[in-house]
Amino acid sequence: MRFTIDDLRLTIGRAWRLLGNCRNDRPVRAPGLQILRFPWTFCRPGALCQAEVRPRRFLKLVNRLLVTLLCLGCPNAKLFSAEAVLLRGATVHTVSGETLSPGDVLIRDGKITAVGKSLPTTEAQVVELAGQQLYPGLIALDTALGLIEIDQVRATDDTREVGDYSPDVQSWIAVNPDSELLPVARGGGIAYFEPVPRGGIVSGQSALVRLDGWTTEQMTMKKPLALHLVWPSQQLDTTPKENFSDPSKWKSLDEQDQERRKKLRELAEFFDEARAYAKAKDAATNGVPPSENIPAWEAMLPYVHGERPLTVHADELRQIKSAVAWAVTNHFQIILAGGRDAWLAAELLATNHIPVIYEHAQATPARDTDSYAAQFRAPEILRAAGVTVAFGGGSTLVKNLPYAAAQAVAFGLPAEAAIRGLTLNPAQIAGVADRLGSIEVGKEATLIVTDGNLLDIRSHVTRLWIVGQPINLDSRHTRLYEKYRNRPHP
Repeated sequence: MRFTIDDLRLTIGRAWRLLGNCRNDRPVRAPGLQILRFPWTFCRPGALCQAEVRPRRFLKLVNRLLVTLLCLGCPNAKLFSAEAVLLRGATVHTVSGETLSPGDVLIRDGKITAVGKSLPTTEAQVVELAGQQLYPGLIALDTALGLIEIDQVRATDDTREVGDYSPDVQSWIAVNPDSELLPVARGGGIAYFEPVPRGGIVSGQSALVRLDGWTTEQMTMKKPLALHLVWPSQQLDTTPKENFSDPSKWKSLDEQDQERRKKLRELAEFFDEARAYAKAKDAATNGVPPSENIPAWEAMLPYVHGERPLTVHADELRQIKSAVAWAVTNHFQIILAGGRDAWLAAELLATNHIPVIYEHAQATPARDTDSYAAQFRAPEILRAAGVTVAFGGGSTLVKNLPYAAAQAVAFGLPAEAAIRGLTLNPAQIAGVADRLGSIEVGKEATLIVTDGNLLDIRSHVTRLWIVGQPINLDSRHTRLYEKYRNRPHP
């Protein structure tokens, strides 16, 4: 949560103007007003200062004043200032350009103002980082972080809504800012994440959320980011009825095929209705009487107009091909999430400029005919074909995202491409590459420092800045570690 000196001045000024209306004689009462008495020293000696105040307005003002004063007095309070900070002597991985070893980065007002070697230290607070590695803050896309706390406790799971079509669901509203998993993710170098709704076919909308702030409003950077669509399964279950776990639910191949076609037909009809609603809204701007506003269709407007992308969740090859054909036919901009078999359709994805949020870098083969390393090699196959690849997925283990990238590096992916898949590529997919994803002049100073290679499991994140502000890396994990490390010996 950030408070500036202007916040304090504004709050005190409003309080002063309010108290300036105090009267020392008999107060004038009016309907809807409540008399509050203030025995404060700047009233006439021996008298009570009586002010006529609207209770709700006054309480909001007092609350704002108290919170501002509290945060200004708190050691963790963050105030924007003109003071510059120079990060000196680290190996600077710019991602978009050359790696500087050693290099310096100058930060002012939450922005990167200079990157180079041996930058001058005039009027700058110097942070010595000799022997350490400096990277852009990591971005985790397609996660359930903040929406679920304990997998086996239903009350802590807020990832799903009822129904198959819920385009008006906004996942960022449900993020729990007090989740114990958020500090754990920060400890792994994650600075931004995308909480994604699950369930149904059209699950809802996601946003890009920073791992810093008291409330979801303060944490949310970009909303909405994308609409999420779970592509209907294209697989057919060939298990004989006598071997089926529940024979009452067994369906023949023809029945399964009919059900599959029905879901695809319903999906097409849903988007046709969304287009019809958009046309009716456009006609309303040209003098035609407006139709009733329907939240679900209102949420679809930027997507049918092509203003924002659709994230299609698909793993199996037939799903991916079907989704791409649908997107090309309907001129939709899509992002492929999951992408287990994306490596089998690399040329198709590259030709249609479809980025992939790959989530299976540490998975076992999907088929017994696949190589044991099929999923490990997939990111490099996609990259070599010209596909933009980002690493994503997960909830409780989002902090382990760098190790998924490291697994791909062990099977052919260049280390620079792996770092890019954790930083700049997800920023490009999210449409925020002008602000995040690399260490460049003019971008946000969202940076992490490690004591070794980011892709090495033995390395640790030692520092984190989000928008130029240092972030505490304490978490439940570190607290328990210190607790039991210092336990009495028997």
